[in-house]
Amino acid sequence: MAIARGYKEFELVPIFYLREEEIVAKLESRVNEADMWLFSGQVPYAIAKAWGGVTKPMFYVTYEGSSLYRTLLQIALERKWNLERLSYDTFRPSVLERTFAEANIQAKPVHVKYYPGVISVKELSDYHEALYRGGRTEGAVTCLRSAFLELQRRGVPAFRVLPTVASVESVLNLILRAKEALHFREAQIAVQMIEVDTFLGLIKNKFVTDELYKLELQVTEKLLRYARKVRGSLKQAGPGRYVIFTTRKLLEDITGDFHFVPDLEDLKIAPGAITCGIGTGTSAYEAETHAGQALLHAHGQGKGSWMAFFDDNTIVGPLGHPEQVAYSCAPETLQQTSHDSGLSVSTLSKLDSVLKKIGHREINAHDLAQHLRVQPRSARRLLLALEAAGYAEVVGESNPHPRGRPRRIYRVNFGDSSG
Repeated sequence: MAIARGYKEFELVPIFYLREEEIVAKLESRVNEADMWLFSGQVPYAIAKAWGGVTKPMFYVTYEGSSLYRTLLQIALERKWNLERLSYDTFRPSVLERTFAEANIQAKPVHVKYYPGVISVKELSDYHEALYRGGRTEGAVTCLRSAFLELQRRGVPAFRVLPTVASVESVLNLILRAKEALHFREAQIAVQMIEVDTFLGLIKNKFVTDELYKLELQVTEKLLRYARKVRGSLKQAGPGRYVIFTTRKLLEDITGDFHFVPDLEDLKIAPGAITCGIGTGTSAYEAETHAGQALLHAHGQGKGSWMAFFDDNTIVGPLGHPEQVAYSCAPETLQQTSHDSGLSVSTLSKLDSVLKKIGHREINAHDLAQHLRVQPRSARRLLLALEAAGYAEVVGESNPHPRGRPRRIYRVNFGDSSG
């Protein structure tokens, strides 16, 4: 809170808890109060994510980097413990090993309890205590406050990793960039590709050409009024097919964040008469392509279905159905890499495109940053995340400037993981 107060962009809404069991209840009563959510660590974040009631972007303070370095230094100065005879939690083993190597610590973390999601205080405390009582460790290093207090209560020597100013500022700056990205996303081009079955609007056995033509004119008038409501432009793309160009934000508002079909008089023609595909993209061409793919998926769901296809290769729909689902159309290799590394499929798709463009799988952070138009440290974090998950490995170094820091060259492979 003290650090965040230094950022004029934030209006802070603190929510405190003592036990993890309180988190969901506190979130339920205040879930609509924030545009972004920042959690104090991985566990409360995982609890909120598993609950599923938070629809806004969520972040948590990490305990890697400077936070971990500070704790290891504190242990070395105060206790002079053998770092191999400590138990650790939260961190991936590869992250700890890399931290030790970078700090020139001649030891290897042996006892590590890594958990990617929710974990109980009892399970975590039992793990550390069993090692300590069995004489295998001298103490514990934990990131969870409640586990630290429980270990103290049980008489197990423990250190708690606390976030440094740098780690908090890092996530606050990430939130600011995410807000900018969200604004960009809301302003993205969105396309609705609509197919209207005018025959459903005709009375059975009373079909005549003039009636069909009249009904088509009425449909066009209705869609023009609807297009004005979403501040879009309407064009006809063939018999019974129409395309509306607008923005993602306007469609999010009118569909309840792509959860239901707009209940507008302008769209009421006949039950099941309108089938729609919505697409978003960074260009009009990409958005229209995605809208066409969404329309094909809508046809697969039956007449009158609405589906949405986003620029991160996810599909949502059918809109308005209680059994609405979201799934990815990205290759399975990227989906698995995303799951293992914590990186989004969209980011991985961009990286894959860069590698295909340059014609090989080796790249350094500096070159990747130029291709992705991001800061070198962001590209470095991306490559480190892939390395930790086993999808990248250091294969060499380059030093374009004799006095500069050598640049690590990574080989990236989404199709194989050793992690």
